[in-house]
Amino acid sequence: MSTVGPGEGTELWLRWKRAYETVRAAVIAETTAASGVSEPELSVLACLHESGGSLRQNALAAVLGWDRTRLSHLLTRMADRGYVARDKVANGVEVALCPEGRHVIDATLPTLETATRRHLLDRLGPDDARTLKALVDRLLSGEGGG
Repeated sequence: MSTVGPGEGTELWLRWKRAYETVRAAVIAETTAASGVSEPELSVLACLHESGGSLRQNALAAVLGWDRTRLSHLLTRMADRGYVARDKVANGVEVALCPEGRHVIDATLPTLETATRRHLLDRLGPDDARTLKALVDRLLSGEGGG
């Protein structure tokens, strides 16, 4: 049950959004500058890396929360650059990291880690970081809804 009063929900939302956008912009600026890929490309590469190197295209769209058409256009450009390959499989398309895409994401992960530490974790104490992780996990799981 929420202890937030009338109007405080909007205030909290706006603060959350401002904090997210501030941290996101700083992390993405450092990471994309170091990697030479765009934020959407980085998102695809990181998602594929996290999944073990391949995913169905519809699952990738769902994980990223993107429209399938947007993703399809991006994947075409990424395939042209040698970052990913798409193969038709039963009932869909499989998207896989190519060696060049794997190289880009492997080279970028240390910068992503450093930027995330600098702009997020270093601003929080260890207890705050654990609390934030627990809260985000709860929000993502849909638990605790009121």
